[in-house]
Amino acid sequence: MSNRRRSFKANPFIKWAGGKSQILEEIKKKFPSGLGDRYSQYAEPFIGGGAVLLEILNNYQLTRIYISDINRELVHAYKTIRDNVKELIELLLELEERYLPANSAERKDIFYQSRDRFNALKAGSDLTTELAALFIFLNRTCFNGLYRVNAKGGFNVPQGRYKNPKICDSANLLAVSAALEGVEIVWGDYQLSSAFIDERTFAYFDPPYRPLSNTANFTSYAKDEFGDQEQIELAHFIDAMRAKGAWVVASNSDPKNSDINDNFFDNLYSKHHISRIEASRAINSHGDSRGRVREILISPHEE
Repeated sequence: MSNRRRSFKANPFIKWAGGKSQILEEIKKKFPSGLGDRYSQYAEPFIGGGAVLLEILNNYQLTRIYISDINRELVHAYKTIRDNVKELIELLLELEERYLPANSAERKDIFYQSRDRFNALKAGSDLTTELAALFIFLNRTCFNGLYRVNAKGGFNVPQGRYKNPKICDSANLLAVSAALEGVEIVWGDYQLSSAFIDERTFAYFDPPYRPLSNTANFTSYAKDEFGDQEQIELAHFIDAMRAKGAWVVASNSDPKNSDINDNFFDNLYSKHHISRIEASRAINSHGDSRGRVREILISPHEE
């Protein structure tokens, strides 16, 4: 890959539930000491908002980078930014120029018409630049930047209340596009990354977090749930990647926030090092109800 140290720093282009920007400094402490040398590859199989990816792209020269997600529209947005950013910017500027001068009633109409159009395109097989533009537009204007789908797979998050949302950040989109040059972008399950991950790889896993309560899982963005069995399967997969010699770091919620005796992850990752860190997160379905909660970082024991 080409030299990735750039004069303009690429930042996440979407808001994302559980985004890692606010705890990035803690995650960086878990990077392998040989990143760029012994570890010349990077894999992130739950890409989300991409804060950790962009930290890597902004600051390290690696030979190969792999990202993936099961959210098809999210993956398509990354591919569109990498491959067709100028047309994407044109469409976003058109949406911004329509939306920002509009009054509240007009904005509401534009939002819900755009959501209907997005879902119509989403239901089809053609992945267009318009679909990616609407994905970013809805992310910037919907409630709390959530991505949630109904039982039929339709995006159903309501409009947010933002006075002046930044719908088209052209400079950052161009920087992200340049940073993504040569990155392998895959739509699919995290297990597909097994073919990429080897002893030269630093891999970061940020799966859907285990809910802290029965009502806390309001940020799901796929029809299929990621329950305890899926968490267990992921832990086994991480063990297998560690056995290959990869350096693996993972994030999740800390069950001890709600039950001090809940040792689910402590038992599951007993062979790994577990750090507990604080983050400011929405703690229920009301976006204005936020608090400091602990999260966990799972990493290898220092070599």
